[in-house]
Amino acid sequence: MRFVDTNVLLYAASTVREEKPKKRIALAVLEGDDLALSIQVLQEFYVQATRSGKSEPLTHDEAASLIESFIRFRVQEMTLPLLRASLEAKQRYGISYWDAAILEAARSLGCGTVLSEELNDGQDYDGVKVENPFRSGSSGRNESG
Repeated sequence: MRFVDTNVLLYAASTVREEKPKKRIALAVLEGDDLALSIQVLQEFYVQATRSGKSEPLTHDEAASLIESFIRFRVQEMTLPLLRASLEAKQRYGISYWDAAILEAARSLGCGTVLSEELNDGQDYDGVKVENPFRSGSSGRNESG
């Protein structure tokens, strides 16, 4: 299983011309049948995709419709054990709480890979490895699974 971070969803929905290459990659990633995400990712997607300062924001209805399509993937809900694991991971790895929550949601779903442009490409967080699907030469596919 591969866990999808918010930036993949945002690029998939982008209408910005300069982001067209990343949009193609994001759409290809989302064709996978081995994907997972979390409530946090869906919330971040909605907030970022509809924010008024964005050059081409989505409407509420457009963003809500996309969220409905994204929930075809496995979705990790926020739970008290996940919150506690995220707080511990924040301290252990020296990263933001939000990044720690992404890693721990992925871990709780059994994902070996987090697809993210934000976290450190190639870094292994005790069995959860980060892969940037947008870096040059990346296929967005996990070769081992």
